[in-house]
Parts: sequence; C-alpha cells; structure tokens
Amino acid sequence: MPLTMSRRNLMRIAALAPALAMPALALPDRGLAQVGGPLGTQPAGHFRCSVGSIALTVLSDGGLMLPNAVFGVNADRAEVTAYLERYYLAADPSYNHANVVLIDAGSARVLVDDGSGTKFQPTAGKLFESLAGAGIDPASITHVLITHAHPDHVWGMTDAAGTPILPQAEIVIGGVEHDFWLAPGFADQAPAEFRPFIEGAVAALTPVMNRIRLVRPGDSVVPGVSVIDTPGHTPGHLSVMVDSDGAGLVITGDAATHALISFERPEWVFGYDSDGPLAVASRRRLLDMAATDKLAVIGYHFPFPGVGNVVREGDAYRFIPALWRWS
Repeated sequence: MPLTMSRRNLMRIAALAPALAMPALALPDRGLAQVGGPLGTQPAGHFRCSVGSIALTVLSDGGLMLPNAVFGVNADRAEVTAYLERYYLAADPSYNHANVVLIDAGSARVLVDDGSGTKFQPTAGKLFESLAGAGIDPASITHVLITHAHPDHVWGMTDAAGTPILPQAEIVIGGVEHDFWLAPGFADQAPAEFRPFIEGAVAALTPVMNRIRLVRPGDSVVPGVSVIDTPGHTPGHLSVMVDSDGAGLVITGDAATHALISFERPEWVFGYDSDGPLAVASRRRLLDMAATDKLAVIGYHFPFPGVGNVVREGDAYRFIPALWRWS
C-alpha cells in the first residue's frame, strides 16, 4: 500500500466514499434554529481581509453534503449524536461550506486549492462564479497551491472535458501528497469504492504535470506564503502560513474540518482521515500554534468565510469568528 495509508483506513474511507457523490438533498426541518437559503438570487460569495500588507479573498466554492457518520468515528456514537443534537448539527446529511482562498502577495496571486469543479457534487463548483463576483480575472492567478488531493480540493483543476482551467499557473503540491496519489498501481490495489478518489486525483494532476512544483514542509511558495506539515487527513496534507509585517494567518485545509467539532473535540477522528491518530496530532499542534502565537485562521469547511481566531480552553479550543470590516 503506498506510503502510510493502511488497509484498514482505506477500507473505512472506501465505505464512506459513495456518500460524497450523493445528490443535493433538502435539509430536514429542525425547528426555529433552521434557516433556509435566500428568497431569489444572491451575489456570488467573496470576503476580503488582509494580513499585514498581504490581501486575501475568500471565495466560496459552494457547499458539500456529508453524512454525519464522518464525525467522531473513533468516539462513542451516542456521545457524538448528543453533541450534534446539542449544536443543531444533527441533520443528515450535513451541509458544509467550501472556502477557497486567493492570496495577493506582491506580484504573485496564489489560489489555495481550486475546489470541486463540475465533476463532484452539484452543490459545489462555484469558484469561478465567485471569482467573477469579486471582479478577479482567473488569468491573473500565478500559482495554485494544493493542500491535498481530495475531490473537493483538486478536482477543479480541469473542466468537464479534462482541459486545465488555469493553464498559465504554476501548480504547487507537497511531494509526499503527489507521490501518494500518483503511485503506480495504487488504483488497482484499492477497494472499488475508493478508486474514484484516486482516478480523480490522477485526472486532475496529470494534465498539469509539466507545471507542477513539489514542495516540502517549511518551503516558501512565494514571499510571505509557506507550507506547514499537517499529515493525517491525507499522508502529505499541508496547511498554509501567511506572514506579513508581524501578522500571521493559517489556512488549515482539512487539518481542521469543522468550526465546532475540530476545536471542541480535537481528539475525534474525521471519517476521511487516512491516519486518524496522526490527523489528531496534527490538528492539536496546528490549533495550539494558532492559539499561542495569536494567528488568525481560515478553515476550508467552516461557515463562510471561515475567518477567525483560536483560543485555548482546557485541553480543547474554541473558534472565534472574525467580524467583517468594511474598510
């Protein structure tokens, strides 16, 4: 089996994989705490903020429907269910946002992950709509930095015909992550349910192979933007550090997948983690660093725009959403 993905973990992820392809479903009525979408149209989602002299734009790629079975797979199910019910999270499937970040760092424009594209869930794939709403020309993007090669982070690399969407951008990915998904014969060894993950990663990365730059943890992508080692969700998962003028922000990728659960129950394993204990250790290390160093964070699957701060609470943490600033 390639690298650190155990057969047991692969089988667990394979069992959950078909749920990711589920069609968009209406969330069940949960009473007064449940709100619906807007009546009529709504502008494409984008949110602008800054870290020192570096500007960031959070761009919505839409949302994903996930089965609640993915939460706390190593915990007592009654405890997980009680937690979800207490925080109005018990609807199954749950709806989770997908927040892509564009970093404006001098002459470089770095897109962190590129969403699901048109080949995953119908509720996702809104990135280019959001770019248009923010007035951003896709041709101005100089780098695409991939945290990991799961469908909702890398399948937007190509269009429905398999043609690269951003043909001018350099593609940056961790060497471990690259080698894991592109290992010869990996799909042949994997359970049938997991093969679409592998085939999708290969289909996304192969057409841009001549533009890929492999990086290692700690490497700089462009000045002010570097990568942090946060393995476990996938073997080569990377988070992103933005550092400018004494201010810092971490883009978590899927090292932290939920704005409540990942913080209040950091020991709970997420169902799609390739190595649960390693993912927990990476998450704790990342959140502890953010809390200690007073770094802002952006979470890919947090409620849009996913920007906030981390505070330590005993052996756990709390996510504090940032206030929108108009100026």
